[in-house]
Amino acid sequence: MSIFSRLFKSRAEPKNSLPGDGYRPYIGRTTSGNSVTQRSSMQLTAVYCCVRVLAEAVAGLPLITYRYGEKGTKQRAEDHPLYLLLHDEPNPEMTSFSFRETLMTHLLLYGNAFAQIIRNGKGEVIALYPLMPDRMKVDRDEHGRIYYEYMKQQDEAATMKTGTVILSPEDVLHIPGLGFDGLVGYSPIAMAKNAIGMASACEEYGASFFANGASPGAVLEHPGVLKDPEKVRTAWQEAYGGPHKANRVAVLEEGMKFTPISINPQEAQFLETRKFQIEEIARIFRVPLHLIGDLDHATFSNIEEQSLEYVQYTLQPWLIRWEQAIQRSLFTPEEKKTMFCRFNVDGLLRGNYQSRMQGYSIGIANGFMSVNDVRALEQMDLIPDEEGGNTYMVNGTMTPLRNIGAAYGLGGQEKQDQEDHDEEKGGNEDDSNEYSRSKIRKTHSTPKSG
Repeated sequence: MSIFSRLFKSRAEPKNSLPGDGYRPYIGRTTSGNSVTQRSSMQLTAVYCCVRVLAEAVAGLPLITYRYGEKGTKQRAEDHPLYLLLHDEPNPEMTSFSFRETLMTHLLLYGNAFAQIIRNGKGEVIALYPLMPDRMKVDRDEHGRIYYEYMKQQDEAATMKTGTVILSPEDVLHIPGLGFDGLVGYSPIAMAKNAIGMASACEEYGASFFANGASPGAVLEHPGVLKDPEKVRTAWQEAYGGPHKANRVAVLEEGMKFTPISINPQEAQFLETRKFQIEEIARIFRVPLHLIGDLDHATFSNIEEQSLEYVQYTLQPWLIRWEQAIQRSLFTPEEKKTMFCRFNVDGLLRGNYQSRMQGYSIGIANGFMSVNDVRALEQMDLIPDEEGGNTYMVNGTMTPLRNIGAAYGLGGQEKQDQEDHDEEKGGNEDDSNEYSRSKIRKTHSTPKSG
């Protein structure tokens, strides 16, 4: 291969060999003409609200480290180092809430979340530090093994040297989003750039409209010839331009006429377009509209169902990505057999108070819940075991059909007594009949008077 072919080949080949990596950070113009980046998209209230709703939900859920017990039970592994890191404090500078909120924000905007794993001499994880996804590249070496190339800056924690740092997969907690290759996720902002760009353009148009005040796109007509038309336009703008001077009464002299030529924003369905773009952005992140402040389609009957669907179909897939990434990167091969991490979503799946109480009543009456089970779900103090707090009870009013009327000496019990007598007498028909007649006489006999 000649030097020229090698030169052009190196320029043509992307530095990163993973197909999904090029869709993580995105900087470029859209069909609307507006430039869209991860940071600029956060200036749109709809994007900001969607990211905040999901990031705070993931950060606020308890993340518990469990250990498998006997007979399929699970126990909290509070003695394991990961329990404290994931539940309370991943590093000396951040809380668990801040750490997960930051990584979830990266995941929603860039499609990937990265954290550096700090281990001690025993190989135990002792700290987790977030890494900026726009400064991370994922590549393969000459042997096909994945490695991470990170550009560290001075304002970050002193966990590595400043400059380009090569990290192995054992040193990085990588949570990828939806992607082409299953290894690197692509940015939702890059995929939906035109929808976000149009929303940004609508917002700029609205701001420009109100900045022009009471007379955007209008004509001032004068019957004569003006020596200085710019002076008249400037004077008009100073008197009536801007949002604070709208609706002022104009006084026209010398036969001047004011003719508006702009289209009313409402007639041009400007407001409807802005509302549709909010729905478009909510659709990108699969967030119900009522969670970002749009209650046009919300009713008393469907708001609870929408909240449950949000947990099941929007939040749950993100939680699974977190749990499986933690399982793959933070546990040793031996620990993976006996330990796991789970988000506790019970609080989000609870219905209203009346629905919960009805469900608890059914659970207690059918014996699959105790009083303490209910009190634990409601964050109440438990009742001691000696007072019956952990006793499982079943409603005793249900009776087999053959025993109906047994309490009154009728029906099933009489039949059972006769069958028992027949069995004792060896099945003799005469004895059986005589026994039946004697029982009837005894049942209907009248006591003699004294």
